[in-house]
Amino acid sequence: MPPGTGHLVITTLAHSDSCAVLRVSGDLDYASELSFMAALGDAVDAGYRYLVLDVTALVFCDSRGLNCLLALRWLLHRRPGALLLVHVGRRLTALLAQTGSTDLFPSFLTVRHALETVPESSRPVWPPTADATAAPSGEQDSGS
Repeated sequence: MPPGTGHLVITTLAHSDSCAVLRVSGDLDYASELSFMAALGDAVDAGYRYLVLDVTALVFCDSRGLNCLLALRWLLHRRPGALLLVHVGRRLTALLAQTGSTDLFPSFLTVRHALETVPESSRPVWPPTADATAAPSGEQDSGS
């Protein structure tokens, strides 16, 4: 699919009571913003205060996608918690730099490095085991 089609998949990789590691794949834009915010808003409502987003497979993110990330960051900071980005590609890095948002989103090379900033009592098992990957939300295709 070409960028901007709204196809987005959110996959739970690992979780604990207050932290989830999620893979975000596809496009984060106008077409997918409502489903992204619904899925991750539900995660925050379920008690996750720390969200680690592996964005390796995020193909496209425009200003609407950035607004989603900013809104999610705001929700988590009210808990208090944090939004941590992992494997941020050059396109998302450029978008964050162009908008002056780089300092708002801690980014890490690996999930393990991101989890080291989460309180130890809140960290999920990493790397995940077969038992640790079964989350209530599982995999969600947020696309059209």
